[in-house]
Amino acid sequence: MIITHSIGGIAIINQTQRNEKPGQNIKIASVLNLRDLGGWPTQNGSGVRYGLLYRSAQLDKLDGQDADAFGALGIRSIYDMRTEPERSAKPDRVPPGAEYIVIDVLRDAPSAAPAQLIKVLADPKAAADMLGRGKAVTLFKEGYRQFVTSPSALSAYRHFFLDLLSEAHRPALFHCTTGKDRTGWAAAALLTLLGVSDEMVMHEFLLTNELLVPALQPVLDRFQSQGGDPELLLPIIGVQEEYLEAAFDEMCKHFGTIEGYFAEGLGIDAENQLALRTAFCI
Repeated sequence: MIITHSIGGIAIINQTQRNEKPGQNIKIASVLNLRDLGGWPTQNGSGVRYGLLYRSAQLDKLDGQDADAFGALGIRSIYDMRTEPERSAKPDRVPPGAEYIVIDVLRDAPSAAPAQLIKVLADPKAAADMLGRGKAVTLFKEGYRQFVTSPSALSAYRHFFLDLLSEAHRPALFHCTTGKDRTGWAAAALLTLLGVSDEMVMHEFLLTNELLVPALQPVLDRFQSQGGDPELLLPIIGVQEEYLEAAFDEMCKHFGTIEGYFAEGLGIDAENQLALRTAFCI
């Protein structure tokens, strides 16, 4: 049974076993920006299933009671979209029984802005050089375009979406460093393929600003105490509409439609696209 209603002018979908609205934060203190990708209604009147796919920031602090709470989600597969330097600096703590799969989206472009968050947050001078004079938004828009067309990104996202066709890999969780950019494009692309409206895909994308940014206030405070300007970080610790718009613009330019992106870019044909919709939609 599916019940569709509206909260704040946005239609949402509930399954009988779930009472919350989609996109709510799953409160595990050591795992930032953690949420279920289920619950969003599709334009054909169905909706995305809960409990099959989760997104988050990195899992480097997962331990103790948090690890127990995370384990209760039943996640079988963890997809790490970070570069090798990011993984080495903050390795995931993978719960027993979960498979750990590296899909390095920015292997071809390790200097892209979304892969440099750790360096920028730790070094006020690097932040000023890289992000000052309004460069941050431009750099991130370019990074989002690379998610759509770079060979490593196409390979990584192909691997990810093809794996999701198999029940053996579900439920799954995917993440990058803060769970907003590489992770954000993966979520937006899949939800769009499943038939979620552009408005709701953007709404889901922007939830990072509610769920992640407040949790990073200590990072801003530490950056300021080291002589940095916290205003420099605001465009990079959150997300902006124009970031995702840049990715979709790149997709339309090269592949025409979301189906074209999956078919031509990722090599996932119409039959497997339908299989994804069948697996993830009610």
